[in-house]
Amino acid sequence: MNRRAFFRMAGAAAAASCVAQDVLPETRAGDAIEATLAIGESATVATVPANFTGLSYESAQLANPRFFSGANTALIDLFRTLGARGVLRLGGGTSAFTRFTTQAVAAQPPVGAVGPDTSKNIKTEVPVTRESVRSLREFLDATGWDCLYGLNLERGTAAQAAEEAFYVQQILGSRLIAFQFGNEPDAWRNRYRPATWSYADYWKEWSAAQVAVLERTPEAKFAGPDVSNKMDYVTGFAHDVKGDAHVVMLTAHYYAMGPAGAPGMTIERLLAPDPKLERELKIAMDAARSDGIPFRMSEGNSCWNGGQPGVSDTLASALWVVDMMLEFASAGCAGVNLHGGGNGVYTPIAGNLSEGFARRPEYWGMNLAANFAGATLAKTTLDCSDDRVRAYAGQKGGRLLVMVINKTEKPVRVRSTLRWIDSRWVLSGPAIDAEQGVSVRGFRVHAATDGTFVLAPHTAVLLTRNQGHAR
Repeated sequence: MNRRAFFRMAGAAAAASCVAQDVLPETRAGDAIEATLAIGESATVATVPANFTGLSYESAQLANPRFFSGANTALIDLFRTLGARGVLRLGGGTSAFTRFTTQAVAAQPPVGAVGPDTSKNIKTEVPVTRESVRSLREFLDATGWDCLYGLNLERGTAAQAAEEAFYVQQILGSRLIAFQFGNEPDAWRNRYRPATWSYADYWKEWSAAQVAVLERTPEAKFAGPDVSNKMDYVTGFAHDVKGDAHVVMLTAHYYAMGPAGAPGMTIERLLAPDPKLERELKIAMDAARSDGIPFRMSEGNSCWNGGQPGVSDTLASALWVVDMMLEFASAGCAGVNLHGGGNGVYTPIAGNLSEGFARRPEYWGMNLAANFAGATLAKTTLDCSDDRVRAYAGQKGGRLLVMVINKTEKPVRVRSTLRWIDSRWVLSGPAIDAEQGVSVRGFRVHAATDGTFVLAPHTAVLLTRNQGHAR
């Protein structure tokens, strides 16, 4: 990773302000949290795939073929700034209301930007056409990204899924990673299926749908089960598809908290360690390794049901994203897809075709963490009394990358052996609850000859060193 790549990473707006700045003014003794960082550069824990970074959008967005299109250069640039490779997942709650058709669609009001699905009510069906899929292929080619494509099995039939898959496979070709059947099947009970609905019922339907698709499209690949939270679906699916060469990925969702609007959906909770993540990620990765299938977090964000205002759209959410993405990467996960779209509270990219697009705080968190795509992660030990201080390290392109995240309200003094640093970048904002002014910029580290440096409260810093330099 060279310096030019880092300027591209930060984006044009941030690059314009990348003058050397201090992370922190002089800190009085006793003010800072003390931490000691040790990096075992020869001890690796995981290799991060080049397409680790991902975004997730509602399937209903395909009803507007101008949105994911080769002509939407503004959105293409925002995707590419997150990485030369990545994964776009199409699914979400609206996938149950998409209807693929090969027929001409009568003129109707254009579909704008579709935000995260937050309603449990019946919705109006929207058409997905071959034109939509051709436009999607142009968009994917322009970004360099690939696609996880959701098929409607909630309210659609296996035959309809097979029809759509046939055309999508033809058009997307090598840009298509896999098909998924439906969205969050563990939540279909009492909505799209009877109260007795179970994993066994899901597996029976999934198997029948797979047979229908393969009869029409023998080269099709599949991922699943794309569940919201029931890990027995993941372990059961991994066991049942073991040895099936057509199944290339396990998938599930992760939301740090929710629902939006409920008591306790606060910045403090978002920035605290999440025991559920550690527990469920271990289950997923154990299943993936046992059955030899990569696992990807196919949809997730800070707070389900669209995001918590004043939390999911602030600097706090950006810091959460950096830590969350690198925690998944350290566990050996194949990638993460942050859900969004429209002007949803937690969306990384907000806006529409008529008004333009803008980076929200989570975008900058993704922007910083995405530098680890393609890296080999090293064993990192951080001795600190506050578990909201986190550290990760990896090697990529002959450089050492070190990320230190301070999610506390105090400065952190880090002691390490990093005596020589080539590049330094910081994710920060005016305040932890700031919705504007969050960015990634260059900075100057207060570093002593022993490698000690100080981080400001509520910041994440990325340090890089050429491996040829003295330590």
